[in-house]
Amino acid sequence: MRQWLMTGVSYMIPFVAAGGILIALGFLLGAAAAGTDGIHAYDAEKMGVATDANGSLIINPLSVGNWAFLIFWLGKAAFAFFVPVLAGYIAYAIADRPGIAPGFVAGALATGIDGNPLGTGTGFLGAILGGLVAGLVALWISRWPVPNWVKPLMPVVVIPLLASVVAGIAMVFVFKGPIGALMAGLNNWLTGIGTTQLILLGIVIGLMMAFDMGGPVNKVAYTFGVTGLTAAGAAVADPRFVVMAIVMAAGMTPPLGMALATVIRKNLFSDSERENGKAAWLLGASFISEGAIPFAAADPIRVIPSIMAGSAVTGALVAVFGNELRAPHGGIFVFPLVSNVFTYILAVAVGTVVTALLVVVLKGVGTKK
Repeated sequence: MRQWLMTGVSYMIPFVAAGGILIALGFLLGAAAAGTDGIHAYDAEKMGVATDANGSLIINPLSVGNWAFLIFWLGKAAFAFFVPVLAGYIAYAIADRPGIAPGFVAGALATGIDGNPLGTGTGFLGAILGGLVAGLVALWISRWPVPNWVKPLMPVVVIPLLASVVAGIAMVFVFKGPIGALMAGLNNWLTGIGTTQLILLGIVIGLMMAFDMGGPVNKVAYTFGVTGLTAAGAAVADPRFVVMAIVMAAGMTPPLGMALATVIRKNLFSDSERENGKAAWLLGASFISEGAIPFAAADPIRVIPSIMAGSAVTGALVAVFGNELRAPHGGIFVFPLVSNVFTYILAVAVGTVVTALLVVVLKGVGTKK
């Protein structure tokens, strides 16, 4: 199973790295554009992108804001594929080429790519489960005894068709319900805690932000922070600004911690993981938690508890320091909007070190490298 997961991860890494770095560059250029800030790199109007009479975008190559918009959305285009690619190539590792199509179907349903109404919102965890189901079903069908005249049709028609149906049904009717109920319960619990117990809330949000790194649990915590930010409005001070600061800091820690771990003990990681560690520095700095997914998918037992611990420490420290943030995204590019930015950086740094050290210790247990 580890080999299946590693195959999916190895094909996924280029999409995470390229897409994530392009998004980060879009934020960077957006911050450099006159009269704007990086967190609005996605906004055509704020980046000064013009449209023609038909509503089509007109990119001005001399405008920094236009380049920020263009590069950001190129990154989003690449990033949108990484979950389907993960599922598709897990299935490929199990069943070879007949598993690719059903695996991609499962991965697309994990995120609801292209606005598919059957999207389950199960994120990369759903993609792993869907990829396994797709691959195993495809492998099982490939072993059916069939007449000779049917055999040429099996890998190109019959196996992808039947396995796609089974994997799709599993995603919609088996995985979506339980994970959706879990997400609703967590959201209600978070709302019940409120903002009076900020340290506890910081720990809980930190654990959630790191658990699935951009998946449904992460999104519940992020949505909770953004909703509070919207409700706080233009208030001079509000605990909900602290909650938003917790969310971003805890989301930055997992990729940064894994990047640091690949530097501390290189021999504990594969060549592809070390390369991904280089990209994880920028992804983490840009508040792109998905930068840690390749590591978690390859070794979830050791990595996920480590990054959860690091993010929980960061979340608690931000609550203690009382840092406030009024922006919903942006990472280091919106640090000027953070109150007491030096203690905020300290909180992220401490969580990063905790994550890295735990990963190194856990990976080193029983390892003779």
